Amino acid sequence: MVLDVIILGAGAAGLMCAIEAGKRGRHAVVLERAEKIGKKILISGGGRCNFTNLHCTPQNFLSNNPHFAKSALARYTPENFIALVEKHGIAYHEKTLGQLFCDDSAQQIVGMLEEECRRAGVRVLTSVHIKEVRRAEGEGKHFEVVTGRETFAAESLVVATGGLSIPKMGATGFGYDVAKQFGLKMVRPRPALVPLTFGEADLRSFA
Repeated sequence: MVLDVIILGAGAAGLMCAIEAGKRGRHAVVLERAEKIGKKILISGGGRCNFTNLHCTPQNFLSNNPHFAKSALARYTPENFIALVEKHGIAYHEKTLGQLFCDDSAQQIVGMLEEECRRAGVRVLTSVHIKEVRRAEGEGKHFEVVTGRETFAAESLVVATGGLSIPKMGATGFGYDVAKQFGLKMVRPRPALVPLTFGEADLRSFA
């Protein structure tokens, strides 16, 4: 059976993509290499998930294509996500500069996304080891994802595996490798939000 879409990665982006695909009547499956979904969501905001910002505008984003943020934020606003959070009865509060956090736990956001996937008829599979991503030969030219369990086929493939930001959480360059494999243009990745660290020589100079 050829699905409509395969989504690689069950983080915030992958799950939101899956929910919207399911709502549009598309048959979708999400494949996650970790043992549970939303691992980075769970540690965000100190464990309370800073899930959106009241003052999020296109001017807050740096991009080679500034019109992308305008289009994305016009189609799905912070208010849309707040409405989803309130629909699930999740209590939240505002902190500095319009940041919104869960009163209780980031697990509530993960649970909300998981429930929305269920309602949209999306399958989410965890602990999936991907062996190969390829284009099928012959008519159709659909995508195939070969895993340790089975081979999935779909007309569309979404790579939402994240970047290299937190290797300790299992982050890898898998998404970059898939992009290169299919000849997509790559922008050289570089650190964005990173911790400030000091070497021993720096610490000695401060003593």
